[in-house]
Amino acid sequence: MNWVNGMAIWPFLFVQDEKFCKDNVFMNHERIHATQQLEMLLIPFFIWYLFEYCVLRLKYKHDRAYRNIVFEREAYVMECDLDYLKFRKTWSFIKFYSQKYRV
Repeated sequence: MNWVNGMAIWPFLFVQDEKFCKDNVFMNHERIHATQQLEMLLIPFFIWYLFEYCVLRLKYKHDRAYRNIVFEREAYVMECDLDYLKFRKTWSFIKFYSQKYRV
């Protein structure tokens, strides 16, 4: 995992370095992904994620394609709100298809 600092695969959060475990914003970002995975029953999440990345990759380079995946949009926009998951509604990522969240 040299190219990522962490990854959520529900129910686990994998981190590159222990220092990231103390970073509340980073951990919140990964917990948002874990929540997305849980509500989509894991496998459909990864299929959707990969499909969306491939479609976006036809239009953008890697970094921009990655940042525009709807699951990443939600996680990046809401990662600083440490209470977000307490009040987040199911399938909230759908609203992040809005043009205003496009990177």
